[in-house]
Amino acid sequence: MTEKIISLYKQSLAGRDAWTRRWAQCQRYTMPANDDDTSLLFDATAGDAVDLLAANMFSLLTPPESGWISLSRATEFSPDPEFTTDALRNHLNDSNFYTTIHQCYLDMTILGTACLFFAENPIGTESAFNFTAIPMNDISVLRGAGGDLTAVFHTTSMPAIDLMEKYPAWTPPAAMRDSIKQNPEMQLRLVQSVINDTDTWTFTAWIDCGGEIENNIVATGKFDQCPYIIFRWSAAAGESYGRSPVLRALPDIKTANKVVELVLKNATIAVSGIWQADDDGVINLSNINLTPGAIIPKAVGSSGLTPLRSGADFDVSQLVLGDLRARIRHALLADRLSILSDKEMTATEIIARNTDMMRVLGATYGRLLGELIRPLVSRGLAILARRGIIDPISLHNDARLAYVAPIAQLAADERATAVLSFLSTANNAGFANNVNHNAVMNYLATALHIPSELISQ
Repeated sequence: MTEKIISLYKQSLAGRDAWTRRWAQCQRYTMPANDDDTSLLFDATAGDAVDLLAANMFSLLTPPESGWISLSRATEFSPDPEFTTDALRNHLNDSNFYTTIHQCYLDMTILGTACLFFAENPIGTESAFNFTAIPMNDISVLRGAGGDLTAVFHTTSMPAIDLMEKYPAWTPPAAMRDSIKQNPEMQLRLVQSVINDTDTWTFTAWIDCGGEIENNIVATGKFDQCPYIIFRWSAAAGESYGRSPVLRALPDIKTANKVVELVLKNATIAVSGIWQADDDGVINLSNINLTPGAIIPKAVGSSGLTPLRSGADFDVSQLVLGDLRARIRHALLADRLSILSDKEMTATEIIARNTDMMRVLGATYGRLLGELIRPLVSRGLAILARRGIIDPISLHNDARLAYVAPIAQLAADERATAVLSFLSTANNAGFANNVNHNAVMNYLATALHIPSELISQ
């Protein structure tokens, strides 16, 4: 079994190598992690657009102020869906979910893939749920032919004393025991793996010393659901990791950054100037350095170094830069998901804008529904059922998931608009009496998630 785990681990790392280089480029130009990268960043268009896109995804997918998930009975014998829904919402609201999921949305928009670790809190805490956003550089995955996760590996460094506290049943091997005793803060490389084994996920944690793991296993166990929820913006066939809007716009982002850098250098030269000074000796061209504030020696009476001037003084940098910034904002959806508008929109304009937004985000919404929302709800229900807070319930057999977040409502609004347009046409054509008004009201109420008690039969 350990040989299989090591083989899968090496396979997952090999498949991630090419992506880590892409991720580093995407992060450097949108959210630099160190001063060296920050000093080389001259244009903030992409960074601003990423912040706006992540905020919009948060508001459209998982807004804390609205009940964005709801359960309904799959059969008449299913547990009470309202009580179950309320319990799930309350534990999510009392947890750190909403602060953590925004970090994941940033990773998803920048890298294309994000990892949300869904853990269970100890008994007695306010919420049964605890969430952690895991950096993608610490995660490697394997997927099956259908794109489903088959294995997740989480690699991290941890002080030995913290590792022994986290896994108290672990006894360090003899070869490591003396080193830990002398230096309890020594860093150990911990690998935690969950591998799909038919109906369960097998958990194995071990110290990665570069060799066999047989004598370095820290803990083992089983999970009914994978605690690592890994979701993507988009993906090509056969890819284990997602592609982000930033990756698609990266050539324009790099070019815009370089254009701004050159413009700033030119502006510095224009402000500081390049000066000439008489020199009795002979000019050495190899020593001339065209930097702001530089003094270039010239022979007495000569004109010195003279620039070659073109027939027209036409600066195209701003035109190029404006075009690049527009393309970056378009690729990162900043021009289509902007919250504010320059003018007050009519109802027709709002409907058209929402329809366009649904077309833009439709594919991403469908992927997130399967890779984020359903695994999140399924694991949450399992934890609550295991604690006895709710009756055991399955999304496959006992309940139906109704996703009522704002992004899901966009499609419902479009359907409702079509029905209202039909009613208007029927009324103008004199066929209003042929319409089943009660059925129309019930349809609209269902589509817009209006409580049934608000409608009189």
